[in-house]
Amino acid sequence: MKNLLLIDANSLIHRCFHALPPFTGPNGQPTGSLYGLANILLKILREQQPEFIVVFFDRPEPTFRKEIFEEYKIHRPKAPSELVSQIIEAHNLFEAFGIKIYELAGYEADDLIAVAALNFKKIPDIKIVILTGDSDLLQLVEDDKIMVETIKKGISETIIYNEASVEERYEGLKPKQLPDYKGLVGDVSDNILGVPSIGPKTAIPIIKEYGSLENFLENGQLNKNYSKIIKFKDQALLSKKLGTLRCDVPINIEDVSELKYKDLPKENLISYFEKLGFKNLINRLTSN
Repeated sequence: MKNLLLIDANSLIHRCFHALPPFTGPNGQPTGSLYGLANILLKILREQQPEFIVVFFDRPEPTFRKEIFEEYKIHRPKAPSELVSQIIEAHNLFEAFGIKIYELAGYEADDLIAVAALNFKKIPDIKIVILTGDSDLLQLVEDDKIMVETIKKGISETIIYNEASVEERYEGLKPKQLPDYKGLVGDVSDNILGVPSIGPKTAIPIIKEYGSLENFLENGQLNKNYSKIIKFKDQALLSKKLGTLRCDVPINIEDVSELKYKDLPKENLISYFEKLGFKNLINRLTSN
């Protein structure tokens, strides 16, 4: 099997920003997130040696989710300038690594990753690993064909989810049912409302029994929580829609050969790391 690595750039950069001290480069520019990101990439490339790699970025423009729900992610504080500058600079970092970049205004990186995963899973000898800093992409997990690797602690430890481990984490729910779960429980970090006073202990048995939120709303009248949930039917369905990754994004990413990763471009990386003052990373490259 050949490995295809799909990278969720923004979530990794945010994770590094909050996990690492605020390093600065020779010119005084913030570099902590970039250092953490480069560390993660070197580790993953060494351990997994993927044949194909591609990275996806969020865009600053409002997404379709913001258009259908104005308060989507409204509670998130504005990103500080030292984080924004590193998100912008990260494009140059990935180019130094020789990794192809995709982004599209109006959509989140997660949606682009969903399109790529669904397109490339059709290739028999491809195994897909999605590298991300959060759990939103777990709904894409499919057996051992599409797996999600996410940061477990700091930036040094990761955990890989296949379908069995997703079901273990969510007490029997299948990955494709996670949007239904979010429709009931919501997501505080994204200001997805869900249904008031409905938590995991109530939502999980409902989704397991009825299979989907829609089926419960249509046939769950005998459930003791039905009257509580039906009052917020529209809000629950909207929450599920907000939490569901879009697979109809108008982006052309179908030829896996375009994502072929050759050798680690050490000379390019050493030159780039010198500009940022990453002496430890240079030593890692030159000692191997």
